Amino acid sequence: MTTGAKPRASAPAAVLDDDTVANYLKQNPEFFERNPRLLQALALPHESGGTVSLVERQVATLRNNDRTMKRKLNELVGLARRNDALASRIHALALAMLEAGSLADTLASIEERLRRSFSADEAVLVLFGDPADYATLPRSRFLRVAPRDDETLAPFTTFLERGNPRCGQVRDTQREFLFGGSAEEIGSVALLPLGAEADMGFLAIGSHNAEHFHPAMSVDFLQRIGQILSVALARF
Repeated sequence: MTTGAKPRASAPAAVLDDDTVANYLKQNPEFFERNPRLLQALALPHESGGTVSLVERQVATLRNNDRTMKRKLNELVGLARRNDALASRIHALALAMLEAGSLADTLASIEERLRRSFSADEAVLVLFGDPADYATLPRSRFLRVAPRDDETLAPFTTFLERGNPRCGQVRDTQREFLFGGSAEEIGSVALLPLGAEADMGFLAIGSHNAEHFHPAMSVDFLQRIGQILSVALARF
């Protein structure tokens, strides 16, 4: 007795995951050209709760991308304008230093420019040397003269050894040395070394705003200011 052949088992249907579909569409960009009705018939979920066609979804995506690009462009334009304005102020500072004919005029011009052009709420210039050598200058809260090894400068040892600009909040001992009775009003500080390895001294610019000078900000413009002031002061 013969028996009929067993029916052949059908092969399991291939499972199409997201990657498989995406790769197929990438490799066959003419798929929707061959199936234009499908392009219009596909309904995709919309954030409003309804559905939209694939074409409408693409248009919405392009509009969102366009808005993102415009926002980024506006941010870049704004940054460029701020940098241009800052470069102009640094240029004006350099010209003012060239025009100053004496140490007294240079110091007065530095303080005035810092307050007017760089929005400094407080500023202190610390020069290393013998205070007697500066006795003829008008007394000012802006200028502090002390030997580099003076014990009152101990809180700034790490900053001076590194010789790089520093921005952010500073220790209470540093604020009190620099700003005295105004120390409590200072929220953030920029410290600029002057001269090679800070051998001339340093400049401290204080702001009432705790976020005005922060550790993550670029210090390129501070370095340029420090270089300009170092050359200007070295003339006297």
